[in-house]
Parts: sequence; structure tokens; C-alpha cells
Amino acid sequence: MPKEWILNSAINRWGLQKKKQVGAVSDEIRRFSPRTLEDWRDHYFRNVYPKEHLVEIGKKLYIKISEVLQAEIEDITEQDCVDYVINLVINRTFDGYVSEKQTIYGQLQDILGVKIEPAPDEWDRLFNVDFYIKIKEKYIGLQIKPTGYAFITQIIKEHEVQKQTHKEFTAKYGGKVFYIYSVKEGDKKVIYNKEVIDEIKQEIKRLS
Repeated sequence: MPKEWILNSAINRWGLQKKKQVGAVSDEIRRFSPRTLEDWRDHYFRNVYPKEHLVEIGKKLYIKISEVLQAEIEDITEQDCVDYVINLVINRTFDGYVSEKQTIYGQLQDILGVKIEPAPDEWDRLFNVDFYIKIKEKYIGLQIKPTGYAFITQIIKEHEVQKQTHKEFTAKYGGKVFYIYSVKEGDKKVIYNKEVIDEIKQEIKRLS
């Protein structure tokens, strides 16, 4: 879908989808809780911005793609492409590795002193598990929920709904599943429910 890729890249580059352009859509849709797409469309056009506003943004996007991007593409050389690939594979991979250590599961790994690994896709689908800790032949499941403080209550309610899948995981793999809520404080992600750390330590001890 090359057309969609170009549109997505351009709208993100010029920030035409940001809050100041189209409103706080994520917050607004949660607040309104529409039942259907039509409900959401009508609410947005009546209470956030009229359709004409989005049409104007679409026209701005077309100008950026047809004029700015086209001129920049014509200016790209073969050496630019070679330099980009080398930078992407070497420099950015290293930067990403360092940044990864600062994420929630990286913090947990350092605190707990155990290896935390990404769960298979099947575990995500069946048990709502994002990561796991292997203790002997048993597994502890982790589900990390990045969220803002305003949505902690909503995420906790979601957890209640998923309890059954977590019980099924425990029955099959022996370890409990723990929810870790992460929030952003400044430029850093931190664990909101810090009490879960001691709970995970106890489970590791139980399975060891």
C-alpha cells in the first residue's frame, strides 16, 4: 500500500494529525464513548471541528506531498541512500538498544535480576500476556500497559475483564500474570503500581 505509506509519512512529518490541528481525538472519543462509527462521525463534526476543516487539512497535505516531497525526492542521490542504510543499521540500532534498557521491562529486568522476554504472539492473543519470565519449567506472565494517569481506572477495569485469560495462563504454565501500569513522568516512563514489583519477587521465589 505505497499510497497509504506516503500519506502516513507526510501527515506525521508536518503534524497535520496533531491535537492543535484536529483536536484531542483520543480523549474525546473515550469521553463520548460512541456506539457506532456514525455516532462518532456526527459527534466530531458537531462538537470538535466541521467536515470542512478536515477537507482543508487534506488539501494542505496534498500541497506538501505534490510540491515539497517531490522536490526533495528529486534531490536524493545514491550516496544519500547508502549513508542512510549504514546509519539505520549501525547507529540507530545501537541508540534503540540503549533506549530499550530505559523502558519499563528494562527497568523490571534490572530490578528483579532475571531475564524478561517478549511473549509469543499466541500468548498475546490467548492470554493477554506481553512478556514472560521463565523460572525452571514454569512461566510468569507480564502485561505492560502504557497509559496516562487519567486512564488508570479504565485500564484497571479492562484488567478485570481479562482475569479469566490470566487464570488460564496460570493453569497451563504455573505462574501468575501481573499487570504493570506505566506512566510518563517528564521524558521517562515509570512504573505506576510499584507494589507489583514485590508481588513478582514473591512469585519468582515461589516457583524457584
